[in-house]
Order: sequence, then structure tokens, then C-alpha cells
Amino acid sequence: MRKVSFAEFGGPDVLQLIDAEEPHAGPGRIRIAVRAAGVNPVDWRVREGQVLGAHPIELPSGVGLDAAGVVDEVGEGVTGVEVGDRVFGEGSSTYAEFAVLGAWARMPEGLSFEEAAGYPSVVETALRIIREVGVRPGQTLLVSGASGGVGSAVLQIARDRGIKVIGTAGAANQEYLRDLGAVATTYGEGWVERVRRLGEVDAALDLAGSGVIRELVELAGAPEKVVSIADLGAPEFGVRFSGVAGSVPAALAEAVDLIVRGKLHIPVENSYALAEAAAAHVDSQAGHTRGRRVVVI
Repeated sequence: MRKVSFAEFGGPDVLQLIDAEEPHAGPGRIRIAVRAAGVNPVDWRVREGQVLGAHPIELPSGVGLDAAGVVDEVGEGVTGVEVGDRVFGEGSSTYAEFAVLGAWARMPEGLSFEEAAGYPSVVETALRIIREVGVRPGQTLLVSGASGGVGSAVLQIARDRGIKVIGTAGAANQEYLRDLGAVATTYGEGWVERVRRLGEVDAALDLAGSGVIRELVELAGAPEKVVSIADLGAPEFGVRFSGVAGSVPAALAEAVDLIVRGKLHIPVENSYALAEAAAAHVDSQAGHTRGRRVVVI
């Protein structure tokens, strides 16, 4: 089978499309014929060799966590899913024609493989950081870098829970944030004062890693009211860096519920072929995303 792999840490150029042995579903796992794989910032952070608090990476390594596809192997002890089912979930080395998943859910009716591949890690991360930052219904959450996949999920989940969101993004994405229920403003010079004019902030999330931790602490009032998923230097300010996933099966179940109720939709901004994985990483790292990017097999 074809898969994307890298044998050394580095830039996008270390990614190679290779022929590899097919993986197989061990106990408690399923294998899917991948139709689409989600492109997440963690993918290029791992490729660069960043230490994110997860398990060490053994080289050579595959790429990707999220995928959607058709079940073609069911491991020992797995129930509730059969060969031929359309599922989405999280596993390893998902930029490939076949991948093994450790957490999955059936795809809701009407959802394409490309759309479904963009949800697993994004929704898990959004649910986790909303919980970790401690924001409650009726309070106001500031989201820095709100137009990407995680931001899109945070805004919609927060709206469903009765949390007001102030979101920062580029000028081109202001209407997009408003459509998702946020009070929108631009980043750049003067952004702190623009946020202050929009009201008091009870908690803040850093999703972009753009060097604004100090300002987020100032706006939220205390380091414990801020969580970052993008700035490895956040702990220097007493701010929690959240990089280790919680319960992915629970997150997938909540994602299905939100999607079925029409409360969550994350658009696919760009799709890439397997051979274009390096370009997908370049675009992801550049930011300014509206929604998700996926690799289509």
C-alpha cells in the first residue's frame, strides 16, 4: 500500500510517499480502507520533532491521526461494528491507503468522508480545552486564532452550551466567525483594546501560538484562566499547555450528537492527494485556515 512517511525530523521536504506493508487490526482495533485523513497541526509538529507530551516517536514514522473510511478488518474483542461500515475516528499513520483505528464511530448520514475526516482530533481537543479552562454557561470565552478547525469546533460547542465567545482572526474570516456565533475582531496591532471594548473576558484559549500568552492572561485576569494548544512556551507564564488527548470515544460520541442535531459543521477548506502531503503541511503551518484541511485517498 501507499503511505506517507518520514525517516528524519525536519521540514515538509522530509515527507515521502512510499510503498509499505499493510497494517492489520489487533485486539480492540479495526482497520479501514482510508478515504480521507484529517490534516492537524500536531502532524507537522510531530514531523518537526517537537516534544508535545505524547509518546516518543520512533523513526521512520507514518503521519496522521484522523481518518474516515470503510471498515475492512475487525480485531479480536471488537463489537458493534462490521466490515463495510462507514466510520471516522483516530488511529496512527492515517495518511495511507489502510490505517488501524483505536477509536471510532459510525459516520452520521449525509456526512462525506472528507468532512468526517476533519472531526475526530479537532472535536476531542475542543471539548478538552473548554473543560480545562473552566468556562461556564453565561460566561465569556476569548479564543485567539478562532477560524481554524479547533476554533470552529470551540465556537459551535460553546454556543450550544450557552457560552459567549469573542474570537480573533484575520480580516477575511470575520464574517465566518460571526456565522459560527462569535463576536469577531481582528488580531494585529491594537487587538487587546478591541477585545476590551467588546466586554469582560472570563477565560481565554490560545489556538494559534502567535505569542499572545501574556496578553491573554491580562485579559482573562489570571494564568489559570488561560489554556494553550499552540505555544510551547505557555508554562513560562503559568499557563497550561494542553497537548495530550482525553477520551476520544467520548468525544466522537459527542461529535455525532452535535452533527446530528445540526449544531456542528466544520467546512473543508482544502483537499490534497497523498503525494501532496508536504503542501498540506506547508498550508497548515501558515495558518489563516477557515475550517479543515484533509488528504484524500
